[in-house]
Amino acid sequence: MKRNRLLNNMIFASLFIAIAFVLPFLTGQIPEIGSMLCPMHVPILICGFICGWKWGLLVGLVSPLLRSLILGMPTLFPTAICMAIELGVYGLLTGIFYNILPKKKIWIYLSLIISMIIGRIVWGFVMLVVMNITGDVFTFNMFIASTIINSLPGIILQIILVPILVMLLEKVEIVKKKFN
Repeated sequence: MKRNRLLNNMIFASLFIAIAFVLPFLTGQIPEIGSMLCPMHVPILICGFICGWKWGLLVGLVSPLLRSLILGMPTLFPTAICMAIELGVYGLLTGIFYNILPKKKIWIYLSLIISMIIGRIVWGFVMLVVMNITGDVFTFNMFIASTIINSLPGIILQIILVPILVMLLEKVEIVKKKFN
């Protein structure tokens, strides 16, 4: 049983990496639209819910780096590196919260929103550190613009789409309501 779970998680994690790799093509490789819709975030968030925190963390860390190394988008430094940490936190936290909180719709939404907030804060901190190392400036206004204002369409999309997909996957029993 445990071996089947490992294989299933490995298959789903691979699928989510592939989706995170391909989904940004929907934005037409226009960075402004991509940063507004945050297409790589959706599969990582769902991965945490479906596969658990370990796989969510791994898929979140790997996806932007892999895409950057193969396609050059997002740029490796600083964007893909900071995104990798942010998305890793998303996958980690959605997996942890989904595992420990009650299995009701409201908790799926709260798990998602709390994970998104913490992930964005972590991204801002990492970006601040990276910018200070390179001698560039990263202000609080830049943080607010990047994490909230510019990506508001993506935030709304994630809050609508991710819980619906998780609940749908629960219904078809792809997601087990309690991790072992």
